[in-house]
Amino acid sequence: MTITSFMNMYWSMAQQLAHATVNGATIRPGDLFASGTVSGPTRDEFGSLLEISWNGTQPIELADGAKRTFLNEGDTVTIRGRCTADGAVPIGFGNCGGTITE
Repeated sequence: MTITSFMNMYWSMAQQLAHATVNGATIRPGDLFASGTVSGPTRDEFGSLLEISWNGTQPIELADGAKRTFLNEGDTVTIRGRCTADGAVPIGFGNCGGTITE
């Protein structure tokens, strides 16, 4: 599990949006705009398996004792997200998952 903060991002969402549009991207109401991987400075804040396994050189141990550096066929990945801020209503999404095939 990873717990990180958007405060670690180099660019704010407004800056990312501005960067996209000044380069010609067309943005309309209702478009989905996402940051990509959100990571922090320490291993427990890394946002991708590639970072957590240090580019495949440091395996992670799963709950069943198996070790992984990359995903294997048959692995199931589940992502959950939640964002909180003082004085604001939390937002997020429930389980979003998929199984690796071929």
